[in-house]
Amino acid sequence: MYEKDGEKYFVVDGHVHYWDGSPENQANIHGKQFIDCFYGYHSALSPEEYLWPEDKFQKYSEEDMMHDLFEIGYVDVGIFQPTYLKDFYVNGFNTTEQNAVLKEKYPDKFVLPGSFDPRSGEQGLEYLEELVDRYNIKGVKLYTAEWNGQSKGWSLRDEWAKRHLEKCQELGVKNIHVHKGPTITPLNMDAFDVKDVDEVASEFPDLNFIVEHVGLPRLEDFCWIAVQEANVYGGLAVAMPFIYSRPRYFAKIIGELLYWLDEDRLLFASDYAIWQPKWLVEMFVDFQIPEDMQGEYGTLTPDMKRKILGLNAAHLYDLEVPSEVPQPAAVAAGEEEYPEAPY
Repeated sequence: MYEKDGEKYFVVDGHVHYWDGSPENQANIHGKQFIDCFYGYHSALSPEEYLWPEDKFQKYSEEDMMHDLFEIGYVDVGIFQPTYLKDFYVNGFNTTEQNAVLKEKYPDKFVLPGSFDPRSGEQGLEYLEELVDRYNIKGVKLYTAEWNGQSKGWSLRDEWAKRHLEKCQELGVKNIHVHKGPTITPLNMDAFDVKDVDEVASEFPDLNFIVEHVGLPRLEDFCWIAVQEANVYGGLAVAMPFIYSRPRYFAKIIGELLYWLDEDRLLFASDYAIWQPKWLVEMFVDFQIPEDMQGEYGTLTPDMKRKILGLNAAHLYDLEVPSEVPQPAAVAAGEEEYPEAPY
């Protein structure tokens, strides 16, 4: 939990990883390319005092993670986001089974989503059922640009993708996290395009589609989809670190998101270990949209920040929020503060 100027914030980090990108686990050149690209983002957008040496970044310890998230990072609950990448890494980069080790050890500290790959067909459906039976998962993380043999990506519009979403609905897996952000070498940028979210959000209104990285660099496409689809949410991983390196750009991102979606559908995320939650939480609580931009975007209030930092994610995953943390009513419960869909 974070407290500043008498305001208390329950913090849910909506996007954390426990990966192994070490040379020993790299299956080929693509494994090296992938973790090198991550390290490039880390190096370019982190404050100097939070930079890690490359060998630590490739494979950090359980102690590092628990310290950075929960001891100094103000995080109350972290949501694991698995990224299998078994074509690039011998044991996978960051699988549900690997994450489950920490979830079982620290059950109150982590939420454990699973994953599916529709290219696995019937086996994929069986695996999804196994994850629910074994871990009682309530969400999945999807990586539409992941390579699988000769395939270099898939779409949510695909027949087998929809069959897996139907299975999610049947099993009570309601939170569908989809990576729709910047590309990572050597993956294809087009395979992360956000437009396929539109079709499935309409077709599966009982599922929540959390678009990780808010579609960047396709923010406008994401906003025009999300304003029409009430079950589409924005995960702020990758957007958050611009609060330090390009604060006016961050103000534009958050301003556009608040205009189109409102503060009830945005989720804070550090993307640990690319970035650390400590400085992101501190800077976000202190952040205000510049005065010359407020006429268009308005201002950020403590209640808005509280929702984004943790209350929205707590609602999606039925997490208990301490009674001392104020819980403002959702915008949707009262008068809408965002525009109607422009059609």
